[in-house]
Amino acid sequence: MSRSDKEMMWKTIDSKVIINRPWLNARCDKVQLPNGTVHDEYYVLSYPTWINVIAETKEGKIIIERQYRHGLGVVSTEICAGCVEENEEPLAAAKRELEEETGYTGGEWKEIMCVSPNPSIANNLCYCYYAKGVEHTSNVHLDRTEDIEVDLKTKEEVYEMLQVGKFIQAMMIAPLWKFFATYHPQLIK
Repeated sequence: MSRSDKEMMWKTIDSKVIINRPWLNARCDKVQLPNGTVHDEYYVLSYPTWINVIAETKEGKIIIERQYRHGLGVVSTEICAGCVEENEEPLAAAKRELEEETGYTGGEWKEIMCVSPNPSIANNLCYCYYAKGVEHTSNVHLDRTEDIEVDLKTKEEVYEMLQVGKFIQAMMIAPLWKFFATYHPQLIK
């Protein structure tokens, strides 16, 4: 017999903040499992809500970004992504990030999915959007810590890149697969 969600939840006995920075908060929780087992050190990472955007131009090209990612020490091929600022809605953040990083605006926007980066240790969500028919209307406005190269690719090129592993960021791979399965199933081989 299946237990209810409530019956499976852990009880937090104690919680201590280890680091509290604008883009990362880490805490150590002491928790008790439903079977009575106490786990003295369970670490939880708190990040802001994230967004990403599969942006398609009026000409049918997909906007792709490349940038260095220090955690893995690699130049990563990605779709537009960023953080939701305090008191900002995810869709507004997605539109802002697309304009800041690529100079593209407008179009018709749909939420493709909402995913958890890692529900085991992180408490944030990533909202994934599809923006169809965007246009280049402004210059990019990168943060001082951003160095992004923007390129336009055909859907076929992006699908091939997805198949051969050019994208390594899981929160971008998931919406890209859904994008092709939902809007371009003819490309899936």
